[in-house]
Amino acid sequence: MFFARPNVYQACGLYNVTHLLIIIFLGFLLSISVKKTKIKKKEDITNIIRVSTIIVWILEIIKIIFNFKIGNIDNVNTYIPLYFCSILLYAGILSGFCTGVLKRIGDVFLATGGLVAGIAFLISPGTSLGIYPLFHFISFQSLFYHAVMIYLGIIINKYNYIDVTYKDIKYYAILVFIVCISAYIVNINFNGNLMFINEGFGLFKLIEDISGNFYSLIMIVGQMTLPFYLGLILKYIAVQMKFRTTN
Repeated sequence: MFFARPNVYQACGLYNVTHLLIIIFLGFLLSISVKKTKIKKKEDITNIIRVSTIIVWILEIIKIIFNFKIGNIDNVNTYIPLYFCSILLYAGILSGFCTGVLKRIGDVFLATGGLVAGIAFLISPGTSLGIYPLFHFISFQSLFYHAVMIYLGIIINKYNYIDVTYKDIKYYAILVFIVCISAYIVNINFNGNLMFINEGFGLFKLIEDISGNFYSLIMIVGQMTLPFYLGLILKYIAVQMKFRTTN
């Protein structure tokens, strides 16, 4: 079952009891992980980012090999890491292994958009649990991957690894824009829908119906801005809650 082809076993499904239990279980694990994480200096967080990045890259490569193995080579949507959540792979490298502006770009994404994307995926993991059973590599990889996004976002903000302000939108937007343009080029050449910018999927279908020919532009601009500001809002709420509990 762990490496079975799609449609061999019944998919886990979304918005059912199993899905709810998964969210509760991962929430519990994340809470324990954050509490057990001991940070004495910034370098500790840098090392966590480095190790996490290496692990998620290894799992991503296995995912790519799996999709090649089951004959998905003509379906770029299944294996090319150019989705919004895929940005973790690149932001992790920038944050953990680079310096200066490049590091800032990675740090800002992990602290804002990465955190938001991780939470959003656990609420609606349509690309894994909607296709594969729970005890399948793709489901495991997806859940672990997005839990890492949340974990890194929390510890980066909790320990003030960086002080993100609204001016940092430029760093965040640059990275997302590069990924969007790369995805768009792949999409038009290989009939893909990476970053969901060529056609609507799920909730995005409604946006496409309303926006018409402006859909791709709206999706690119939206992904370059909204997750960043949502991340800032989440940080503000967390700071206010912490302030109230200590006073």
